[in-house]
Amino acid sequence: MNCMMKLFELSLHGGTGDIPLTLPLERRQPREAALRCCLEISVSALKSNHSPLDVVELVKTIRTSMLVERGSILTSNGTVEMEACITEGNKTVELFLGVEIVNSSHFITLENTERLKQAKEANRVQKTPVPNEDSQLGTVGCVAVDSHGILAATTSTSGLVNKMVGRIGDTPVIGAGTFANHLCAVSATGKGEAIICATVAREVATLMEYKGLSLKNAAAYIVEECAQKGTAGLVAVSASGEMTMPFNTTDMFRACATEDGNTEVGRWHSV
Repeated sequence: MNCMMKLFELSLHGGTGDIPLTLPLERRQPREAALRCCLEISVSALKSNHSPLDVVELVKTIRTSMLVERGSILTSNGTVEMEACITEGNKTVELFLGVEIVNSSHFITLENTERLKQAKEANRVQKTPVPNEDSQLGTVGCVAVDSHGILAATTSTSGLVNKMVGRIGDTPVIGAGTFANHLCAVSATGKGEAIICATVAREVATLMEYKGLSLKNAAAYIVEECAQKGTAGLVAVSASGEMTMPFNTTDMFRACATEDGNTEVGRWHSV
């Protein structure tokens, strides 16, 4: 994808994983519809002169609303714990670390309860997809830049099925899953421990600042050379208008839009 900057740029991801191209259409459509909804609402907000910060906050709110309908990933205790982060430039605006949702009944669905049961029976944290299903339920990220070069990023997730209670992934770790400064805004997705070890989001900005790399080249290097294969993807925009969405997994649900009406949605490397 190569959305060229006009008055604004926006990029989103809906999580990454190992979902094969053979995934049935009926399993693809809910995630695609959700991502397109986020894209359309975000574009409308930017066209109405809302700031990039307003837009990424809006995406986080939309995701929460969708979880009410689709449910959330469950911890090993069957509880709901979510993580989120919002950054603008060098400022952290909002940060949630493993927040347990006390009144969580509307986030717990029969499907996700069954996923937890399967993960417990297999004695593992659910990192791989159930056959013919989309197991990456709960991660959304957004980055945006306006014509003034103001940058903002957000990432929000409910983590991994059967995760340890209190586990913190990369999402709320500044510089790992989410980062923004005067050069770029980055939202990462994938296996939290691997993204934290590679400090994925901050390293993109570091290569731009100290090596003079373009956003595209910096992000490609981090994803392909630093992050463990099969563990990471990211969406990023720069203050100068570059956009990139690399990933080293089988798939990453992603989308981008610009002021001139150019929008794209993709999932696999060829789609």
